[in-house]
Parts: sequence; C-alpha cells; structure tokens
Amino acid sequence: MFKLNKKGLLLASVTTFLFACSATQSDVPIVSKDNAAPPKVIKAVQPLPTNIQSKRLTLEQIMADPDWMGRQPTSAYWADDSEAVFYKQKQLGSPLSDLWTKSINEQGNGNKIELSALHLHAYEKRIVSQNKQMTAWVFEGNVFVKNLANNQLKQLTKDNKQPYNLVFLNDGRLSFQSGDAIYAIHPEDGLYEQLVSWQFADEPKALDEPEDYIAEQQQQLIEVVALKRQQKELRFKREQQLALQNNTLAPADFYFPEDNETVEASLSPNGKWLVLVEQEESSWRDDGDIMPNYINEDGRITTDNVRRRVADAQPVKHNIWLLNLDARSKRKISYNSLPGYNEDVLETVKRENAAAKGENYIANRLPRDISLMQDWYWSQGAIQWHSDGENVAIMLEAWDNKDRWLATIDTDNAILINQHRLHDNAWVNYKFNSFGWLNTSTDLYYLSEETGYSHLYLKPLNGQARAVTSGKFEVDSLTLTSDDQFMYFKGNKKHPGIYEIYRVALADNTLQEITHLNGMTDYQLSPDEQSLLLTHSSLVRPPELYWQSVAKQSAMQLTQTSSQAFLDINWLAPDIVPIKSSHTEHPIYSRVYTPRDMQAGQKYKAVVFNHGAGYLQNSHLGWSGYFREFMFHNLLVQQGYVVLDMDYRASAGYGRDWRTAIYRQMGTPEIQDLEDGVDWLVENLDVDAKRVGTYGGSYGGFMTFMALFNSPDLFQAGAALRPVSDWAHYNHGYTSNILNTPDVDPIAYERSSPIYFAEGLENPLLINAPMIDSNVFFVDVVRLVQRLIELEKQDFETAIYPVESHGFVQPSSWLDEYRRIYKLFETNL
Repeated sequence: MFKLNKKGLLLASVTTFLFACSATQSDVPIVSKDNAAPPKVIKAVQPLPTNIQSKRLTLEQIMADPDWMGRQPTSAYWADDSEAVFYKQKQLGSPLSDLWTKSINEQGNGNKIELSALHLHAYEKRIVSQNKQMTAWVFEGNVFVKNLANNQLKQLTKDNKQPYNLVFLNDGRLSFQSGDAIYAIHPEDGLYEQLVSWQFADEPKALDEPEDYIAEQQQQLIEVVALKRQQKELRFKREQQLALQNNTLAPADFYFPEDNETVEASLSPNGKWLVLVEQEESSWRDDGDIMPNYINEDGRITTDNVRRRVADAQPVKHNIWLLNLDARSKRKISYNSLPGYNEDVLETVKRENAAAKGENYIANRLPRDISLMQDWYWSQGAIQWHSDGENVAIMLEAWDNKDRWLATIDTDNAILINQHRLHDNAWVNYKFNSFGWLNTSTDLYYLSEETGYSHLYLKPLNGQARAVTSGKFEVDSLTLTSDDQFMYFKGNKKHPGIYEIYRVALADNTLQEITHLNGMTDYQLSPDEQSLLLTHSSLVRPPELYWQSVAKQSAMQLTQTSSQAFLDINWLAPDIVPIKSSHTEHPIYSRVYTPRDMQAGQKYKAVVFNHGAGYLQNSHLGWSGYFREFMFHNLLVQQGYVVLDMDYRASAGYGRDWRTAIYRQMGTPEIQDLEDGVDWLVENLDVDAKRVGTYGGSYGGFMTFMALFNSPDLFQAGAALRPVSDWAHYNHGYTSNILNTPDVDPIAYERSSPIYFAEGLENPLLINAPMIDSNVFFVDVVRLVQRLIELEKQDFETAIYPVESHGFVQPSSWLDEYRRIYKLFETNL
C-alpha cells in the first residue's frame, strides 16, 4: 500500500514507512554497504494496529498521564542462569516501580518479585569473580554474595556503611569502599578487615614543636615536662612499630593535604595497589546560586540551591597518587609525561578575543588543568585495572575540553605512559570514551573519534594501535567476550537512524550483524554469552524486551506492555527523509509527517519541531523520547499540517564533524539547516512558505529564539519552551565544550546567545517557562522578557509554570502548554 504525491515521491502507508528522497536528492547515499549502489528507498514493516480505523486524537488524551499508553519495561538484565530476565515496571498510577522476572520460554510478561524476596534478585549491577564462580551485589546498602555453582546466597554486611566499588580480589576476598576507606570480606569465613584508609589532614606526630619562647623554655627547664614528652614519644613509636609488624591490626591511615577531598579510589585486584585521585575541596555552587520556589506545603516561599553558571566556573585539577599497600608508601604522579600537557590550545581563540578589545595576546604555555575523564554515558569509571593487578589504565581529560589521554601507570617509577592522545580543535566528545583490557593479554581496547566517527581500537602496551572497525557509522556499548574472541557493540552501520547489534572478531576484524530489527535496539549479552537480551522499539511502538540466540539470529519478543488503548490508535509513522543540505555534502536526516489524504495542488501549513539537548538524535527509526510530541504531530497531521523534525547539525549519530559544526557559533548552522528544511517542504510537499511555524524545548527553545530573531522571514510564529536565552547562564559541563568559557571567549557567547539578537523579533512568539527549572533557569526567560519590553516588542507572550522543573510532570501543565502551542499555530498559520 503506497501512494504518490504530485512530485512522484513515495510516501509511507499505514503499515510501511519509507526513506523518501526527492528527485533532486537521488544522488544522496541513503545506505552504503560493501560499496554497492544504495537503494533509493528502504522499507520496514510496522505492526498492524488492532483497529485500522483512524481515531481523532485530542490534546487531553495526548497530554494525560502516560500510564494510559502502557508501562514499558526498564532497567532490564539477565538472570544468573541465562534462562530468565528481570526488568522494572512502573506501578499503575504510582511513581513506584516493581521488579519483574520472566523466563525466556514462558508466555506473558512474567511475575512480580515480592518485596520480601527483592534481595535475592535485585542484582542488576552485580560483579562476577574472575573464575566465574561467585557473584556479588549491594542491596539497600548491604553486601550479598552468591555461589553460582550451588546458588547459595550469603549476606555479608548489615550496617550503615553504604558500600560501593565492589571488587573481587584475586585471592577470593570481596572488597568495597565506604567513605575514605576500603574494606574486604572473605566470603567463606566472614573475616572483615580494613585494607586501607586515608585522611585529609596533617600526619600525626609524636610531639608538637614549642609554639613560642615561653613554651621552649618550659620544656627545657622543667624536668617533669621533658620526661612526659619523652614518654609520649616512646609510646607513639611503639604504636607505629606495632602497626607495621603485627598484621592482625588494621593498617594506619595515609594522609593527604588538608582541605582536599576524594574524587575516586581504585584498588588493584591483587590488593597491592591503590590509585587515589583527589582534589582541593570545591563546591558545585556559590552562595548566590539560589532559585525561589513559590508553591510549597507551608504556603511560604523557599529557596532551592542550584548549580553555578559557566561564567562563574572554576578550573578543576585532579591529583593522582599511587599507593603501595604492602610497602606502606605513596607517590604523587605528574602529568608532565602526557603529550601536550602544557600546550596553549586556545591561543588562536584568545588572540581573536584580545584583538577585538584592541589588545595583544602573548602565548602562555603553563601546565593545563587535567582531571579524570567524565563521560556522561558510561558506568565503568575512568580507572581500569587488568586482572593481574599490576597494570592499570586511566583516562584523563583537559579542563579546556580539547584533549583526552588514555595512559597507563608505570608502578615502578610512578609515571604516566601515554597510550593514546585524542585531540580535537573543537571539543572532545562526552561519550564514546569506553576502554578496558583484554582478558587474556595486556592489550588495551578503546573507542576513539579520531577518524571522524567512533570506532574500536586495540593497543598493545608497547606497540601501535590497530583499528578494529571503520566506516561512516558510530560504534558504542562495548561487550568483550571472556575468551577475547569477539567484541559486541551497538552501531548504526546500515543507516544513521537504524541501530543494530554487531560483533567483530578481534583476530581479523570480521564484522557480523547479529540483529535485524530495523529500529532502535540496545542489548545485554547473557552470562553464558550465548544469547542477547534486547530492548527494541520502532517508530510507532515503545520499547519492549526481546530475546535472541547469538547463533540463530532471530529475535523473539518477550514482553507486551503497551495498552490496548494505545494499540487501537492508527498511528502515523513519519517518513525518514535525507534532505539535501546547501552547506554540507551530507544530507540532513529528518522525520516528515504528512496527512494521509494529501491533495495535489493544495497548499499546506507546516510546523518544524526542534529537538532539545543539541547533541541528540531524533530522526531515527526507534521510539522517540519525545513521545508526547510524536502524538502531537499525529494530531497536527490530522488537522492538515505537515510536520518536520530535523537532525540538524550538532545532532548525535552522524559523526564528529556534524557534532562540532556549532563550535563557537551555536544557532548558526542549525538555522541554516532549518532553512533547507523549509525549502524542501515548499518544493516537495506543497507547503506554503508563509504558513510555517516552529517550536521546541530547551535547546529547541533556544533555536526558536535564534530563528525568529535572526531569520524573521523563515517562520511566521514560534514557541520556545524552557529555553536558553544566554549561554553564559547555562552550566559549565555542556556549554564550555562548545563555546569555551566567557572569560576566554566572549565573542562565542555573544555570537550564540539569543538575548543579543532580540531586536530582530517580528513575528508572534510564545515563551513557556517552568519556574523551578534547575537546568535552564527561569531567569533566562525573565532577562529576555525585560529585554523585549525595553525594545518595545509587542507580539510576544509568556506562560509560566510555577510547580514544574525542566521536565514537566503534571498532566495539567503539559495540557496547558500544548493548548497554547496549538492555539499559536492555529491563529497564525
């Protein structure tokens, strides 16, 4: 079932979505596979709705509590035996979730785990011993260990120490961290011991030096005073000797500079070494970083603490120490062996900003501030030990966001040995930083964007790195098999918007596509490494769990949690269209929603939706995190609108160059891409260029501002939701990557912040702002509104939401917000 528009463009039917490309775009590759000629259309069958009659959608239904749609499985993981899975499911009408279990062979959605048995099964973040015989996890602050051979479970602790960083040591003991100390328990005999502890204080001494002349004379003249001091010194030395020579006692503390604090501690599997990372004590905020909260139980106004702005951010430097627990020694590790540790990587930027002020900049090669890598997506940590306990790798990043180093530590000399430096003139990505050791050798594996796309590399400690994967696609979510034969990963090899699970043979780089689901797919390899637990979604179906044998490569659905009310709606799947760009050689992949009964010669109104986060992908073939917007777009289509949702430059999934196109110019490439999108709608779908509106939240709200202020002829109306108006007020972790910091690069901030261009507003603007937003502060809207008032702008309005933060929760707030957006478009388009 297909239909053609007047341009001869294939459009999606009820059961099929297509990747459509206009005649002017036939030279744009859609899929590249083995250098074969790419097909012009890729089709994937959608499940038939139960009721094929189209149901008229309402805002009340779309913006209701999403429980009406069903409650999808989350946080899924394998059971120990690889024969069952666990997952969480939200309770109906409640914020609480339950843990469920389901055998891969049984029908239905499985069975709920009772609270009394949760400790037996809540081991999502468990660890496994090297010999695969024991597993351990923390449940509600207590440590549990399980013998996999006989399924015998032991509770090892029942206290308030809040253990974390569990590690099975090579001798069978189980270690964990609690505060500034690491403990170990032997699962067999239950011996509980402190392995190492540390304090940020002056190291204790037997005697204090006299503070002044009087004290000095007192100690010299009065014999009893001198005697007591002598006895005190003897007792102190005896205690030190006892601690060193008697191994039944807990070892003495290590001491580090006062007013510092722990960042991370990592114990080697052989129990000999500790890598301790610390820094000067710092606060995530200043005293003035507060936010009023007007709606409270007591009817009073309170102030919430919030993070500081990027304009107020202070550099962070981490100090690395190598502790030898056997020799009771510690050594500080220098960054001087890292290539580029003192380069003035922002020299060009600083010169440009100095010249703008009429000043000269003198290059400055001081040591850069360096810290542990902070990846926003990984769960592994920046310090990784080899199983032998003698080799450790650590990933570091520069405060200026231009370098990432993967280094090992020479434990004999306490120096860093660089294994890989990734430099980026824009910024190093805050994902694709996974790394680790092979199991059967001392080779490292890691991800790197050095070719422009995230790929897998192997690196011998004393040899050259070897690329294991290559091509114009992204590799992520690594899982190494125990025999080092395969690395599993998630990738978008066959299309930027299709994520399948692959495995690559590390011996010869042979790549195999394991799943063929054509949507958005995540995975977990089973403990026996024979099966995959998949979380898969499509354009019109939320995520469900699937099981697949690695050998058979045919997935079986495990859960069905969507409600019948949701399934009964004949949802329209958007086409995924590669729109030709006038600024890059690559197309701009976009979701396009069109009415099912488009008439030749009729002019249509359109809405362009801008996704948030900037670095986010929404034009993929999976279920969108913007599920309300997906349903709203279906409603708009029923009302005769065309809807466009673009993965503009800066979006995820398309490689490094696409990501960094906005460096020092946020809001410029994105709006250029929106212009191409509107032109495509006009040329291919009979959209009236004078009846196009736009909206989006967060980064999408920022883009609405930039479009209406800087390209006033592009959209006839726009809605900016929880929007950024001045990037100097946003956080450091995100903004400094793209714009550096305001003290270094004010040009970038003034070029990229809508508040500097507010005089360009000509068309109707709706601003929807939550008042207790700890992400994009309400003051962003307040300052911009005042600016618009002073500019005597009239065609704007503001709606405030007193109880909402950045992500709305209350259905009434969602409904009010989208009623206003819908009214804006109906009134002006």
